[in-house]
Amino acid sequence: MLNTQEIVKKLEMIFDYYQLNASSFADKIGVQRSSLSHLLSGRNKPSLEFVIKITECFPEVDLYWFLMNQGDFPRSETKVDTTSEIVNTQKNEELKEVNPFVINQEKQKNNTKSTTSIEKVMIFYTNGTVKSYNYSEE
Repeated sequence: MLNTQEIVKKLEMIFDYYQLNASSFADKIGVQRSSLSHLLSGRNKPSLEFVIKITECFPEVDLYWFLMNQGDFPRSETKVDTTSEIVNTQKNEELKEVNPFVINQEKQKNNTKSTTSIEKVMIFYTNGTVKSYNYSEE
């Protein structure tokens, strides 16, 4: 986790990048100027709501960079390597025109449960948020 000095440095980097002063930054993200002043003086640490407001107003600010020192500022475009998720072309051909939650079409036709099925789908958004959807056969 970040210490107060690191938070102040990161906020100052954001101010410089967007050419804002503390007052205009506070106005832009919708927080009281006194709240930002308390953060910059080291009196308080930012709330999660504060950090989320920053990442929503300034898309170049990466949530993980700000909180965990991972990633870059400004955020660089991330390319996801999906080749590791593809087992082989033959398996992908079997998936065409099949219930997306059942891998083996023959088991689906015989009304038997597949031993290989999707349990959860997770969507990762560029603003650092994640949504997950669970699937259950009933």
